[in-house]
Amino acid sequence: MSNCHSHGPQDFRHESLLMAPYRIRKYRESDREWVVDLFSEGVAEYAPITFRHILKLPRTLVLLFGGPLAVLLASGSWLLALATNLTLLVLLRLFAKYPWNEFKVLVLQSDMSDITKFYLCDHGSCFWVAESEEQVVGMVGALPVNDPTLWKQKLQLLHLFVDSGHRRRGIAKALVRTVLQFAQDRGYREVVLCTSMLQHSALALYRSMGFQKTALLIR
Repeated sequence: MSNCHSHGPQDFRHESLLMAPYRIRKYRESDREWVVDLFSEGVAEYAPITFRHILKLPRTLVLLFGGPLAVLLASGSWLLALATNLTLLVLLRLFAKYPWNEFKVLVLQSDMSDITKFYLCDHGSCFWVAESEEQVVGMVGALPVNDPTLWKQKLQLLHLFVDSGHRRRGIAKALVRTVLQFAQDRGYREVVLCTSMLQHSALALYRSMGFQKTALLIR
């Protein structure tokens, strides 16, 4: 267990007449189980999105219709053709899940293996959670870009996730604003992040907050 101390208390609160209030605060070790579960559930949401995207690709349509048709013409069996189609769908679903599973394992074995060590031991990095009714419902991290020539110039926003039951409450925006304020306070010139073209809601959020699309999204 790391013995580092987080820097400077920073607490943001929001209250709604219809929903329970939430606050954004620095990560604590007691949050770990919540954060890992939130991260894992958030990453898992991308697999169905990727699967639906793959199904719309022209090559996939050719495969799904042409493969069973070829089996039908060769064997004369509708049952075998149907089995071929179902098998292809299962394989495509596994294919869609594979990169996200690999990403989850990579992250949980790297920077999120010890959040205190990687994010809270240095003045130029941090990790925050959004808390509502004593539960962690959102998270985001920030690390300097891993390039000695850019150190203290660019800060990377990482692992922005909000629990599905607590979305559309402004939590994601509040977390991003927290990172932007942190970057300004620490003297960073830019905040950058990576996301995929399939994460439509995330892209819309970042663009609404002034990020521009480049090799990385940059604000």
